[in-house]
Amino acid sequence: SPAQKLVFNRVNGKRPQVLLQQVAAPEEGYTLAHEENVRFVYEAWQQVEQQLDGSRSGESACGPVQYVEKTPNPGLKNFVPIDLEEWWAQQFLAKIENCS
Repeated sequence: SPAQKLVFNRVNGKRPQVLLQQVAAPEEGYTLAHEENVRFVYEAWQQVEQQLDGSRSGESACGPVQYVEKTPNPGLKNFVPIDLEEWWAQQFLAKIENCS
Protein backbone atom coordinates (compact mmCIF):
# COMPACT_ATOMS: atom_id res chain seq x y z
CA SER A 1 0.00 0.00 0.00
CA PRO A 2 1.21 3.57 -0.66
CA ALA A 3 2.79 5.54 2.16
CA GLN A 4 0.34 7.64 4.13
CA LYS A 5 0.61 11.41 3.83
CA LEU A 6 0.40 13.85 6.68
CA VAL A 7 -2.33 16.37 6.06
CA PHE A 8 -2.50 19.66 7.92
CA ASN A 9 -5.96 21.15 7.59
CA ARG A 10 -5.95 24.93 7.73
CA VAL A 11 -8.73 27.16 8.93
CA ASN A 12 -9.99 29.13 5.91
CA GLY A 13 -7.02 27.84 3.93
CA LYS A 14 -4.58 30.01 5.89
CA ARG A 15 -1.44 28.84 7.63
CA PRO A 16 -1.61 29.24 11.42
CA GLN A 17 0.45 32.13 12.78
CA VAL A 18 2.32 29.74 15.09
CA LEU A 19 3.77 27.88 12.10
CA LEU A 20 4.78 31.16 10.43
CA GLN A 21 6.74 32.11 13.53
CA GLN A 22 8.47 28.72 13.62
CA VAL A 23 9.31 28.89 9.91
CA ALA A 24 10.66 32.42 10.30
CA ALA A 25 13.15 31.43 12.99
CA PRO A 26 16.24 33.67 13.14
CA GLU A 27 18.53 30.93 11.84
CA GLU A 28 16.43 30.80 8.65
CA GLY A 29 17.26 34.43 7.86
CA TYR A 30 13.84 35.42 6.47
CA THR A 31 13.15 39.14 6.50
CA LEU A 32 9.80 40.77 7.18
CA ALA A 33 9.67 41.82 3.51
CA HIS A 34 10.21 38.19 2.47
CA GLU A 35 7.37 37.02 4.70
CA GLU A 36 5.08 39.73 3.34
CA ASN A 37 5.90 38.72 -0.24
CA VAL A 38 5.25 35.05 0.49
CA ARG A 39 1.97 35.90 2.23
CA PHE A 40 0.90 38.13 -0.69
CA VAL A 41 1.64 35.45 -3.31
CA TYR A 42 -0.03 32.74 -1.21
CA GLU A 43 -3.22 34.76 -0.69
CA ALA A 44 -3.34 35.87 -4.34
CA TRP A 45 -2.95 32.25 -5.48
CA GLN A 46 -5.74 31.16 -3.12
CA GLN A 47 -8.02 33.71 -4.80
CA VAL A 48 -7.09 32.43 -8.26
CA GLU A 49 -7.80 28.83 -7.19
CA GLN A 50 -11.19 29.87 -5.78
CA GLN A 51 -12.03 31.68 -9.02
CA LEU A 52 -10.93 28.65 -11.07
CA ASP A 53 -13.12 26.37 -8.94
CA GLY A 54 -16.03 28.80 -9.39
CA SER A 55 -15.60 28.91 -13.16
CA ARG A 56 -15.49 25.09 -13.33
CA SER A 57 -18.77 24.83 -11.46
CA GLY A 58 -20.36 27.46 -13.72
CA GLU A 59 -20.60 30.25 -11.14
CA SER A 60 -18.71 32.79 -13.21
CA ALA A 61 -18.41 33.31 -16.95
CA CYS A 62 -15.22 35.35 -16.68
CA GLY A 63 -12.14 34.90 -14.56
CA PRO A 64 -8.83 33.09 -14.78
CA VAL A 65 -8.26 30.57 -17.54
CA GLN A 66 -6.11 27.52 -16.85
CA TYR A 67 -3.48 26.93 -19.54
CA VAL A 68 -3.18 23.39 -20.84
CA GLU A 69 -0.61 22.51 -23.50
CA LYS A 70 -2.05 20.90 -26.62
CA THR A 71 1.24 19.17 -27.39
CA PRO A 72 3.22 18.48 -24.20
CA ASN A 73 6.99 19.01 -24.22
CA PRO A 74 8.69 15.57 -24.45
CA GLY A 75 11.55 16.90 -22.29
CA LEU A 76 9.11 17.19 -19.40
CA LYS A 77 7.80 13.66 -19.78
CA ASN A 78 9.30 12.49 -16.46
CA PHE A 79 8.68 15.74 -14.56
CA VAL A 80 7.21 15.18 -11.10
CA PRO A 81 5.98 18.32 -9.32
CA ILE A 82 6.89 18.73 -5.67
CA ASP A 83 4.09 18.31 -3.16
CA LEU A 84 4.59 21.40 -1.02
CA GLU A 85 2.17 20.23 1.66
CA GLU A 86 4.20 17.04 2.09
CA TRP A 87 7.47 19.01 2.08
CA TRP A 88 6.20 21.39 4.78
CA ALA A 89 5.00 18.41 6.82
CA GLN A 90 8.45 16.79 6.59
CA GLN A 91 10.14 20.05 7.61
CA PHE A 92 7.75 20.44 10.53
CA LEU A 93 8.34 16.88 11.75
CA ALA A 94 12.12 17.23 11.34
CA LYS A 95 12.09 20.35 13.54
CA ILE A 96 10.05 18.50 16.18
CA GLU A 97 12.45 15.54 16.11
CA ASN A 98 15.50 17.84 16.36
CA CYS A 99 14.03 19.63 19.40
CA SER A 100 13.35 16.46 21.37
